[in-house]
Amino acid sequence: MNIIKLNAIDSTNIFLKDLSVSQNLENFTVVVTENQLKGKGQRGATWTSEDGKNLTFSIFINHKNIPFEQVYLINIITSLALVDVLQKNNLSNVYIKWPNDILSENKKICGILVENTLKADGSFTSIVGVGLNVNQEHFENLPQASSLALLKNIPFDKDILLVAIIGAFEKWYEKINKPELLWQLYHNHLFKMGIPTAFESIKKRKFMGIIKGVSKNGQLMVLLEDDTVQEFDIKEIKMLY
Repeated sequence: MNIIKLNAIDSTNIFLKDLSVSQNLENFTVVVTENQLKGKGQRGATWTSEDGKNLTFSIFINHKNIPFEQVYLINIITSLALVDVLQKNNLSNVYIKWPNDILSENKKICGILVENTLKADGSFTSIVGVGLNVNQEHFENLPQASSLALLKNIPFDKDILLVAIIGAFEKWYEKINKPELLWQLYHNHLFKMGIPTAFESIKKRKFMGIIKGVSKNGQLMVLLEDDTVQEFDIKEIKMLY
């Protein structure tokens, strides 16, 4: 397990991507920092974190014999690894909220950002960025955010959590050639699956729908009021909860 620890850095994803270009990295090399200055989130958002309170890290994977068409499996594996570790730490009501959040008790405690690079020979690499709220207790203007410490009323050891998450990631990655199983387990943990839910479109139009699942290319499949199932990508829809 190759873990590179840094005190402060702009983005673990960017650092690890640059490092992978300049040298041959061991698979599952991890970069973790105490203070991420310009963390990246979905939809071009930034991921902010109190210095030293949370886990912000990235994992490098050089995939072998996996078609790029199955790239969303990396998101699934990461999500399942995090759910696994959080449940073992007695977090309750842990769900995967599409596209890349982990919730506990309806509060966001973790965000995931997977960035993939396709090579000329058809193989690809991934940088998996994870931001897990561990011991932070104040989230200004973020009413839906929480942390492990707030939810369980105890502090957590970040180093122990990191090793557990990497170990779980490697365990789930071994199942990457069992996509049907991974998809089934992912959908079992999908937030609001099969439940009438409010959404907002990119044009700020609110509507109701029922989540039927996630498509193979990572789009959210929603049953609409006219009985049609429509697929939405990350920038087209926002769940209201």
